[in-house]
Amino acid sequence: MTRQASGVGEALRRLTTAAADRRPCEPPRDLLPPGSLDAAYQVQAAWVGERIAAGAKVVGRKIGLTNPAVQRQLGVGQPDFGVLLDDMACPADRPVDITRTLQPRIEAEIAFVLARDLTGAVIGPADVAAATAHVTAALEIVDSRISDWDISIVDTIADNASSGLFVLGDELRRLGDLGELGLPGCTMTMWRGGTEVSTGSGAACLGNPLNAVAWLAATVRDHGRPLRAGEIVLSGALGPMVPVTAGDHFRAVISGIGEVGVAFREGTT
Repeated sequence: MTRQASGVGEALRRLTTAAADRRPCEPPRDLLPPGSLDAAYQVQAAWVGERIAAGAKVVGRKIGLTNPAVQRQLGVGQPDFGVLLDDMACPADRPVDITRTLQPRIEAEIAFVLARDLTGAVIGPADVAAATAHVTAALEIVDSRISDWDISIVDTIADNASSGLFVLGDELRRLGDLGELGLPGCTMTMWRGGTEVSTGSGAACLGNPLNAVAWLAATVRDHGRPLRAGEIVLSGALGPMVPVTAGDHFRAVISGIGEVGVAFREGTT
C-alpha cells in the first residue's frame, strides 16, 4: 500500500469515527500529502462508496465555498464540491433533529434540478441553463466532523465538502420565468425567528449561480462522475452561514425564486 493510500484510509476512518461517535476529530490534513486535493477527493469518494454500499443513493451534488463571505469565515479561498445522498434531504414541514449533526451551520442557496446530463467537452452558463428543469430556494445545513471547524480546503473536501443536510422549497421556477431579473440580481434574506441573520445575492455566488454550476459540471466530469438528469445541485451560499442551535427556526426568501424554511429540535425524528 502506498503512503497516500494509507493516509486516505486513515483519514476516512478518522472522519467516519467522528460521525459515529458524535465527537469531532482532529483535521485529517496531517494524514494526507500537503495540499493534495486529489487525495482529499479520494477520501470523499471512499466515504460516498461506503454510504452507497450501506443503501444510500446519490441524488445530487453541492458546491461549497463559492461565496467570498463564507471563504473569509473559513479561511479557504477556492470552491469545492461534495455529494448529496437521499438521506440528507429533509422535508420543510417537519422539524430537523439537530442530533443528526455535530456542529451545524445554515446557509441559503439556489438549488438547480437538471433535466439533462451535463457532459459536454465545454460547459458554460448557457449550457447549464439549457439543461435545467427548474430552480428553487434551498437551505443547506452544513456540518463539520472536524473540531471547531478548523479546516483547510483539504479537510473540507475530505469531509464531503462539510455536507450535512438540506431542505428544498416548494416553489419551482424555470429560468426563463425570471425575466429581466436574472440569477445574479436575486437578493436573499434569511431570518432566525424574527431576526435578520444573513443577506446576499446571486452575484455573490461566483458572480452568477450559473457560473458555479458550470464550474461543478466541468470539474465532476473530469473526475469521471458527470452531472446527470434528475440530479439536484446546491449551487452555493448567497450570504454568510449562521450557527444553528436546537429551537431555532429559519426562513429564507430569494427574490424571484421563492422561500424556504426549517425548524430544529433535539430528538425529533
